[in-house]
Formats: sequence, structure tokens, C-alpha cells
Amino acid sequence: MSIDPIHIVGGGLAGSEAAWQAAQAGVPVVLHEMRPVRGTDAHKTEGLAELVCSNSFRSDDAETNAVGLLHAEMRLGNSLVMACGDAHQVPAGGALAVDRDGFSAAVTAKLEAHPLITIVREEVTGLPPAEWDQAIVATGPLTAPSLAEAIAAATGADALAFFDAIAPIVHFDTIDMDTCWFQSRYDKVGPGGTGKDYINCPMNREQYEAFVQELLDGGKTEFKQWEGTPYFDGCLPVEVMAERGVETLRHGPMKPMGLTNAHDPATKPYAVAQLRQDNALGTLYNMVGFQTKLKHGEQVRVLRTIPGLENAEFARLGGLHRNTYINSPTLLDGTLQLKSRPGLRFAGQITGCEGYIESAAIGLLAGRFAAAARLGRPLASPPPTTAFGALLGHITGGHIVSDDEPGKRSFQPMNVNFGLFPPLAADTKLKPEGFEGRFRGKDKAVAKKKALTARALADCRAWLGRESQATAAE
Repeated sequence: MSIDPIHIVGGGLAGSEAAWQAAQAGVPVVLHEMRPVRGTDAHKTEGLAELVCSNSFRSDDAETNAVGLLHAEMRLGNSLVMACGDAHQVPAGGALAVDRDGFSAAVTAKLEAHPLITIVREEVTGLPPAEWDQAIVATGPLTAPSLAEAIAAATGADALAFFDAIAPIVHFDTIDMDTCWFQSRYDKVGPGGTGKDYINCPMNREQYEAFVQELLDGGKTEFKQWEGTPYFDGCLPVEVMAERGVETLRHGPMKPMGLTNAHDPATKPYAVAQLRQDNALGTLYNMVGFQTKLKHGEQVRVLRTIPGLENAEFARLGGLHRNTYINSPTLLDGTLQLKSRPGLRFAGQITGCEGYIESAAIGLLAGRFAAAARLGRPLASPPPTTAFGALLGHITGGHIVSDDEPGKRSFQPMNVNFGLFPPLAADTKLKPEGFEGRFRGKDKAVAKKKALTARALADCRAWLGRESQATAAE
């Protein structure tokens, strides 16, 4: 018996994951990707699931970190993004970072080889036509203007937008390692790492304050069409952070805590700029937290004032791209369907989640929901106690507030975090067996996170029908 396909618009992380999940469920998929027919301001290749900002999937700690928990849940769900990420990881301390080219090539190859997936290189300029009765829009932060306008017209809502900023990438052999040193913060060893996974560039107080002033004075990209659009706090340009106070960077991406200068252990740095390996060869390093809207010439000048980067050569300079997302709590139901048009789902960053893994996770859910609908087997939403459910809950109903209620705030993008999870039951035992001494502060906080993740993984296994299966995901 033939099964009509699910049409997916957008071959980024969310669209690629959605296509994989639906096809693995036995449903044909047509994946529409506009590159290379039409490019974007941020993409450089025509590969599926291209990573345009950082190459990090962030923390891989599934016990005490919500992002690491989401990694584990996705592995339990046989995620294509996680499988390819694990296969192409590069050292990054406690984080899971990947060789971006190898990762994209692997995702593309898997999707191209799947017998139920057809990839069509074309731009879809409007909402999916009515005959695409099961469809997913996963066009991400770089949704083409024509499609964004069609979405806005169909939903009756104005498109919301903010800027994401891209961090520069430096050629390793142009970094002065007589000044810089390798070390992960607190010597933390993560997947594929050694505890020495970051390059650290030290600054004394005078150098740091001069650098902050250069950021403030440097020439920046002027906003015209999108003037006044707010930034997402999790991805602020470095000079915007500098505008918030001279100490802001030193307590953010340039904090010196947990680091000891290997060349001068007795002198504690006042601030530290970090670079993380960006490719498997170790020839490229990206500047952690250094998203920027400085003009390219100014970037080179200002960044070369950082000790150790005086002669740095840049494989890619930073830049800005637009991020468009919809008012999902108002527009989408609990299975990511547009309330005004059942069968049409949205996935990825366009729904108002933030981050690579969050986008892929929402793609995973959308693909499973669409496949279940096509097969006539309704799928319950993941429990809110799981990372899947917590993120989905934020998107589809996280903080709806009526227009006349004091303190009303608009829907904003969000990374997965423990604040989105329901609280633990009052009788949950947190204190470990044999623990001696006062149980509070950091010990209690860590125990609470472990209890949240244990509950989440148990509930996720139940939702996936894998209660009895022990896996390496945990």
C-alpha cells in the first residue's frame, strides 16, 4: 500500500532530523532545500545540517546539565544529528563539539542514501500547498523573506526577529603559543577531550580595559532595515556585552576562573580569551563567545590586540544574520501543528527554541508527530518531565499571558534549561546514602539536578517504549 509523503521545507538541523525520524518510521519524505538554488547570508556550502555559528553542541553531561540530558534523550530516540555528531566530535572539554564539515557531509550522505527520502533542491516561496496535507516548515533563522511573509499572512501575526552573531575562526598556526596555553576550565575532561581542549589568551587589567575600550570604539555594522530588533541574550555580540559595563566580559566569556597560565603560574590572569578547536584536523579554532557585529577590518585590528593573537590569520570573520521566529504559544498546538491548519507543523528555531540541539530535538518531535499522523497512529506528547517535553512545553505554551495582565511579556526564544522542568515531588530523596556533613548549597543543587535527569531519562524511555533497554545514551 502506497503512503503519501511528508513534505519538509528546510534542510538544516531540524529539517534533517525530522526527515530521518519520519523515514525511519516507514513514511516517505520529500525534503525541500533551497541551497544552492538560493543562498543565505550565513551559509557557505550546500550541505544539509550546515553549522553556521559555533561548532559546539554544548555540554554532554547528562547528569547535571539540561543540554547534556537532551543529548541523551535524542540518542535514546535514535537521532541522526547526535549519531553524526558523536562520529565527528573534536576535543572540547566537557562539551560535544564537532568537525563542522565532516558532520554536515555525514548527515547529507545518510539522508541521500535513505530509500524513503527524496531531496529536492528548490526554493519554496510560500506556505506548503494544501495537497501537502502533512508538511513541516523547518526553515530556521534564515527563512527566505517570501516564505516569512506568507507565514505572517497565514497566521495573522507579525514576524518576530532578532540578530544572531557569528564568531570568528582563527588559523591555529598563527596563534602565539609562547603566550597562550592549552587548558580546559578547571581541567575538565569531556567527550574526546584531555582537559587541555581550549587555547587560552591571558590579559592583565590594563590590556583587558584597553580591549574593552577598543570594542566600544570600533566601527560596527549599521542596522537599517532591521533597526531596533532585540538580541537573544544567549548569543550577544561581544561589543554589546562590553556596552553593559567594563566588567561584563570578565564575568562572561572572558572569565579567568579555573585557569592557570602555564607560562607564568604565579600570575593570575585578569581576563582570558578562549578558542576552541573547530575541525578534526585541529587547524582551525573559533573564538568562544566572540560573536561580533564589528566591521571586518575593525575585527582584524581589534582582535589582534589580544595577547597571542597579534599575528592571527582568520579563516572566517564574524558577522550577523537575521533570526525569524513565530509566536508559537499562540499559533501551535501540542504536536507543533498550526492551529488554523492541521497537518502543517513547524520545527526548529523558527518555533522559538534556541541552539543546535534544541532545534534538532524539535525536528525529531515534529518528524515523529507527522509520521504518526500519516500512519493513523496518534502519538502522545513527551512527558513534561523530560527535556523533550520541557522544551516543547515552552514553545507551545510556556508563558502565555493575557493582554490585560500586568507584567505581560512577549514570547522569547529559549535554550533548554532546568527552569523549564516541573519541580521534583516533595518527597524526593536527594541526600545520597552515606553522605556525611551538612547537605546544602552546591551538594544539594547537584543532587537536585541528578534527580531531575534520572526522572527525565526514565520517563523518556517509557515514552519511547524502551523501559527495559539499557543504552550507552545514559
